[in-house]
Amino acid sequence: MQFAKRLQSLSSNVFADMDRAKALARTSGKEIIDLSLGSSDLRAANCAIEAIELSLRDRGTHGYLLYHGTRDFRQTAASWYTQRYDIPVDPETEVLQLIGSQEGTAHLPLAILNPGDFALLLDPGYPSHSGGVYLAGGQIYTMPLLAQNQFLPVLEDIPTPILAQARMMVLSYPHNPTTAIAPFSFFKEAVAFCRQHELVLVHDFPYADFVFPNGEEANPQSLAPSILQADPNKEVSIELFTLSKPYNMGGFRIGYAIGNAELIKALRQIKAVVDFNQYRGILNGAIAALSSSQESVRETVATFQHRRNVFIQALAQIGWSVPTPKATMYIWAKLPEPWQSNSIEFCTKLVAETGVAVSPGAGFGKAGEGYVRFALVHEPEILQLAAAKIAVFLDNS
Repeated sequence: MQFAKRLQSLSSNVFADMDRAKALARTSGKEIIDLSLGSSDLRAANCAIEAIELSLRDRGTHGYLLYHGTRDFRQTAASWYTQRYDIPVDPETEVLQLIGSQEGTAHLPLAILNPGDFALLLDPGYPSHSGGVYLAGGQIYTMPLLAQNQFLPVLEDIPTPILAQARMMVLSYPHNPTTAIAPFSFFKEAVAFCRQHELVLVHDFPYADFVFPNGEEANPQSLAPSILQADPNKEVSIELFTLSKPYNMGGFRIGYAIGNAELIKALRQIKAVVDFNQYRGILNGAIAALSSSQESVRETVATFQHRRNVFIQALAQIGWSVPTPKATMYIWAKLPEPWQSNSIEFCTKLVAETGVAVSPGAGFGKAGEGYVRFALVHEPEILQLAAAKIAVFLDNS
């Protein structure tokens, strides 16, 4: 049996690789503390659950949901965005419901790239960004994210011949896995750069809410800039949102895109041959969440800020000093010697010997080597236990 060559580029995935390593550890009797996947352990927003429960009893929600049936959701998403960022959005032409933002990043290259075209991607970056390019037959030029550059790409370093063949750039800030935040000045630079070189600018924005105040009362929802603030007329940009992180709805797979009307139309054309839309009841839950007071979002962000503080302190107590992230639900930690050249081996041995599962930096790209990513998806006591197990592992290494 023969398969398409494109599968060769999809043979490795950091989450699938760690899933196999966790399964092996379980079979040997290890109890797993899983810090490898950014899947929140918190309960979904109550208002969303209640709306979904009501929908389940309504058989009118049980059929296929076509595009025009998503109007109420699109109107709610547009209203939410305008209230937050003060930029008008047309729900009919500038909003599209997605089955999670990952679906958008995976499908957009099919609408933008011809075979052989380049996409400019962050390195390290989220795996679906590259996966979608490979499925579209595109080529990837990676923009290294280095600590000395605050984990921002240096756009001037992109070679002219690459730019001549490039059609899209993908950014994502606050950034997974490095936890970096991009200042508004960088977004303005990126929009100008994409205009100059006729690039589509895709901004994956799942951590819009996950910016932590610096020891003072502040509204974290106002601290992460939107790419459309730098491109208010939506000339080159499209931004992808999800309810997975702020509303703890990862398993419900609901997100949306806002941006340039032509890009929204093109992505809608791709979706039309790939899927129908999400179950209407889940859209009703999302409408309730987006329309709520947002107090549950603030509580979620505060929970992860507390976990961040606890885990940073626990790592420091075992002699592993890492910078305190200002955003996201992760810790991006430079590996101690002698592990800095093999993050995959570190993570594989760590879970096999201790049951603690973390993600190797190399799984997010070449520039991620030498790091690991911890997802703060357990209660503080479990995070402290994980740090204690890591200390024993390091002592025995």
